[in-house]
Amino acid sequence: MSDVAVPKLRAGTKLVVASHNPGKVWEINQLIAPYGLDAVSAGDLGLAEPEETEPTFAGNAQLKAVAAANGSGLPALADDSGLEVECLGGAPGIYSARWAGPGKDFGLAMRKVGEEVTARHGWSIPGPRANFISVLCLAWPGGETQIFEGRVFGHLVWPPRGGNGFGYDPMFVADGETQTFGEMEPAQKYAISHRTRAFAAFKAACLEHIQSTEPVGATGRDLAALHAAAASLSTQTEAAQFVLRLKADLSEHKALWAHVTLEDYLSALARELDASHQPHAPAWRTLAHALLAASRNG
Repeated sequence: MSDVAVPKLRAGTKLVVASHNPGKVWEINQLIAPYGLDAVSAGDLGLAEPEETEPTFAGNAQLKAVAAANGSGLPALADDSGLEVECLGGAPGIYSARWAGPGKDFGLAMRKVGEEVTARHGWSIPGPRANFISVLCLAWPGGETQIFEGRVFGHLVWPPRGGNGFGYDPMFVADGETQTFGEMEPAQKYAISHRTRAFAAFKAACLEHIQSTEPVGATGRDLAALHAAAASLSTQTEAAQFVLRLKADLSEHKALWAHVTLEDYLSALARELDASHQPHAPAWRTLAHALLAASRNG
């Protein structure tokens, strides 16, 4: 962190969320929205994702935030987070996303964790100790940075449970809880998550001077949340949960859907699937994208 006085964030400040992960961008946006920050993702700005070459979460968060700040000329907030499994020596750790492969298939990543634990130690009840860690870095175009860290401890379960959340959520149970992060409703998870704890430190240092407001109830479809969910899912269970979310969205916002009869919707779905080009994405994610697109496109 620089010794130079760090500028202050203010309501209306445009802030780059230095990530191309829609689930992570959406989650961070939920945390900063009450403070009037105008957030845009690095992906929306067309900024390239830097190679994560640092050996620590803090180093990689700083690398990403500085690259986004310098590339956009705006302050940038980056998160580097992952799962650390005690009996695996902290793995997958900084390689948590890389265990999911080029398609970011966390169904595959969870299987790798399950297989590694089984091969080395076997599974007991409760499962192996683990923790999620999130490190946030706020960077300014001038080079000033600040680092904030949050952790949540618990144990792993196998097989994974639940279709909410993203990443390794369906195999992690926080201390004092019985549900996995994948089984919890979003608000329940956010109340105790590692990213929320890192954000609390960020808030104390950078946002206490801003008057927060309660989020205004949405009057239309929450397409950002639906897109984030579609872009993050990897498993059949998550796909089933997504279909139920779409069903609830149709019930609440039918007038905003482009196709509401089964015949029209299936025709639109066929067109979207035929036009889809996601060679590395898990099949369930490709289907979820098409299901959402068919509800929107004429």
